[in-house]
Amino acid sequence: MSIMFVGQSLSETVFEDFSGDAAERWDFVADTVMGGVSSGRAEIVGDGNKRALRLHGTVRTDNNGGFIQARRRFSEPWPHNAEGLRLRVQGNGARYFVFLKTPNLSRVWHSYRAPFVAKTKWHSVDIPFDMFSPSHMGMPAMVTAADVNSIAIVAYGDDYGADVSVSDIRLS
Repeated sequence: MSIMFVGQSLSETVFEDFSGDAAERWDFVADTVMGGVSSGRAEIVGDGNKRALRLHGTVRTDNNGGFIQARRRFSEPWPHNAEGLRLRVQGNGARYFVFLKTPNLSRVWHSYRAPFVAKTKWHSVDIPFDMFSPSHMGMPAMVTAADVNSIAIVAYGDDYGADVSVSDIRLS
């Protein structure tokens, strides 16, 4: 995993490349924690320098459900001057989300959310921080990148088969 050094350009900053102990850094969460019936798994696939996080399963909105996610919490702040994220993704052509959390959110289910489409071939997706929207009314507008302490790749909101892979996440 890359670390940002003093004087290094932000465009070079890799937040996550799924190397090393990536499986220990990422957790799988499904709506079953609140009574939903979605199912799936998150796993690190590939070997050597070609590793990725793969989130796959079935998202079902029955019983007030509707999500599966791979989430990473962290304590090292992102740089204040970061303007967004760049993800390298591949999937089944469906819509997915990036959820960001900050410590000041009053409910565990609150987040800042931005959608992206995971095409069937590897491609980059740029998501500026100003594209993230609060999940609920009454939440503050998106805060600075340095306030973020959790990121999740999420299949959410519809009944569908989810299959998305992310090979790296960069700060831009």
